[in-house]
Amino acid sequence: MIFGTGILQGLMVTLKNFVTSYFKAPDEGGIFTVEYPEKRLPEKERFRNFPFLLYDKNPENLRCVACDICAKECPPKCIYIVREFDKDGKPLKRPAVFDIDFTVCMNCGICEEACPFDAIYMDHEFEIASADRHAKLLYHRDDLLKSNEYFHKIRPTDASAIDARRREAEEKKKAAEAAALAAQKAKEAAAAQAKPPEPPKPAAGA
Repeated sequence: MIFGTGILQGLMVTLKNFVTSYFKAPDEGGIFTVEYPEKRLPEKERFRNFPFLLYDKNPENLRCVACDICAKECPPKCIYIVREFDKDGKPLKRPAVFDIDFTVCMNCGICEEACPFDAIYMDHEFEIASADRHAKLLYHRDDLLKSNEYFHKIRPTDASAIDARRREAEEKKKAAEAAALAAQKAKEAAAAQAKPPEPPKPAAGA
């Protein structure tokens, strides 16, 4: 083998890609210039920036149950959660406080991967620059809320798969509850049949 053949092969690959890039469309890796912000490239479906909280139908139906897993798994510790309590002090499965400091968030997506309730996902929104980073870039619960319809819009493949999985789990749960109820009714019916009849009451004046 001639010394330097590998270098020449690598340079040929570079030259080939350089020449063919002039004949490729922009979405295929060709040479192009985008005059941002007038023109924009479409984001990839798995593009990730900052997290958002998902809800179903209306903002009261938050998927988040304040389990705190995402906050514990977050590498830069930019998520702060406080569980909500009712008037009797009983903990509820929803956050009263859910803050994310976007000045600390490193867009890793670990919160999305760690969440067992399909409640937090990475958004496509990136134009959030502000001169007041302490107030404007500390996002609270209501700032983070976005609908499942929005999720379908930016990540249709993932959203459809997640909805299908959630429906299947809900159907299995309902089937198990129905089976348990049927078993309980059958048990009560069997117990009623096995119960001996009550003796007749004596007639009056006997």
